[in-house]
Amino acid sequence: MEEIIRKAEVLIDALPYIRNFYGKTLVIKYGGAAQTKDELKESFSQDIAMLNFIGIRTVIVHGGGPKISATMEKMGKQPEFVQGQRITDKETMDIVEMVLGGLVNKEIVSLINKHGGKAVGLSGKDGTLIRAQKKTIKKVTPETGVSEIVDLGLVGEVTAIDPAILDSLEKNGFIPVISPIGVGPQGETLNINADYVASAVAAAVKAEKLILLTDVAGLLDRGGAVISTLKKGQISRLVKNGTIRGGMLPKVQACTRALDEGVNKTHIVDGRIPHCLLLEIFTKEGIGTEILNA
Repeated sequence: MEEIIRKAEVLIDALPYIRNFYGKTLVIKYGGAAQTKDELKESFSQDIAMLNFIGIRTVIVHGGGPKISATMEKMGKQPEFVQGQRITDKETMDIVEMVLGGLVNKEIVSLINKHGGKAVGLSGKDGTLIRAQKKTIKKVTPETGVSEIVDLGLVGEVTAIDPAILDSLEKNGFIPVISPIGVGPQGETLNINADYVASAVAAAVKAEKLILLTDVAGLLDRGGAVISTLKKGQISRLVKNGTIRGGMLPKVQACTRALDEGVNKTHIVDGRIPHCLLLEIFTKEGIGTEILNA
């Protein structure tokens, strides 16, 4: 009987959060270990299905970099990166689209639907959901010390999101699952960083929250402890002193862009923890780092 009562208390504890987020939209960037380990895939899809059942809308944007690289190698093509960006020629773009829009996207859709959700897979090309332009970066040549522009090929950055197709799906109870592929000015297909796509989508649908799943406990201070709450105004100092660096930089940038565009709260959450979404959304303490617009 005590165990049954404890379960009831857990549900009652979640009631204020369910009431607060009912009918609102959460955008979730899904990647890392949560996307590769079977038990974490199951817990993620269960979380999404549950949120849908209790009236909390979700939009998922997924990555798939490791599977793209593995597929490229199987096909005899060596992945190349510059400053963390995949150099994407036409052949590589075909592989990216096949893996993201086919293998990865449909696996996520299938898992959510297995648990009773109504997920629908989309590419950013569907309904011209994601408009983009080619992205260029600058790299200093060691021999000369001169900065030069690097052509990354078919790598893009978001210029606009048209949420019409998302609005239509959500009104009918469907869960959009988006692969981060956009359409360029000439109709060309462009590969885009999933964190930035999730940020742009969150802004376009006026999401209550943007949640990025990662393979770390959250944003860590210089002593290695998790920073549970961070104000946007504190970020520049943490970047300058090296607290925010490496792979955490684009995630924090994605969060700040979303906040600038009206998203209420953003979160960087440890996707290696089973049911991390429920723990973040339905508990006062939460897990990981929340970044606020202040």
